[in-house]
Amino acid sequence: MIKEKVKIVEVGARDGLQNEKTIISLSDKLKFITLLCETGLQTVEVTSFVNPAAIPQMADAEQLFTLVKKNLRSKKINFPCLVPNVQGYEVAKKIGVEEIALFSSTSDSFSKKNVNASVDETFKRMEEVAILAQRDNIKIRGYISTAFGCPYEGRIDLKKLMNVTERFMQLGVYEVSVGDTIGVATPGQVRESLKLLKKEFSLDKIAMHFHDTRGMALTNIHVSVEEGIRTFDSSAAGLGGCPYAKGATGNVATEDVWYLLESLGFETGIDISKLAFASEFILECLKKKTGSKFLRAYLSTGKT
Repeated sequence: MIKEKVKIVEVGARDGLQNEKTIISLSDKLKFITLLCETGLQTVEVTSFVNPAAIPQMADAEQLFTLVKKNLRSKKINFPCLVPNVQGYEVAKKIGVEEIALFSSTSDSFSKKNVNASVDETFKRMEEVAILAQRDNIKIRGYISTAFGCPYEGRIDLKKLMNVTERFMQLGVYEVSVGDTIGVATPGQVRESLKLLKKEFSLDKIAMHFHDTRGMALTNIHVSVEEGIRTFDSSAAGLGGCPYAKGATGNVATEDVWYLLESLGFETGIDISKLAFASEFILECLKKKTGSKFLRAYLSTGKT
């Protein structure tokens, strides 16, 4: 019997590392991405072209992507990069980025804290970038942060989520990643949101992005699968967090997502031993332990 495929978008090298205080060397970032590319993953986020003063971890974005393109182009893997504005886009385009990610919150309070702009102002910036990307035949992915809850505004009204999703679709994105940035979503909330989203949008253009602050990420993924979602963002070893929300832990770990999806009978295409090796490498660089329960068990026993 042929298994149904589920796509995992690996965000550890960008969304994961950008919130880690330890600055990783250029060579170690390249090795981490190289190891991720050996696992069977088809999409690996590389970096973001943001102001290095705001996110020092991404100061080497131009050098890193140039090396990734030079050394890994034969892998035929998608290497999206996040860009916040036209300036970042121009740098990305110059060095050959073929897919970009744009981002907006559902919350004005969070948006102003994060990028010093309201949601409306953010979309005005992104519209400029989207026009250029469409002209240059560069793919665009959209990220929605605080889709379920905001540290300043609390639970997010579904109307805001629907509005931001629609605005991203109007920008010409091929996919919108709906993010639980601070890890407060509940299964009931996720189900309610997806039932509404799929009335208006094709689910093949919706991905889910969960953080595990309250230990609900895998449950929320299970609900999402039941509602028809087949694309999920995750971070090797569970790297990451949210600097604007106290106690917010990292993205759900790719290893844990792999275990859940494979146990449900889906095909992820990932070699777990190679993924564990990549995660173990970056954890050693960061001098930290993983939050992934599966990875901890795997590294202690060497068995799945």
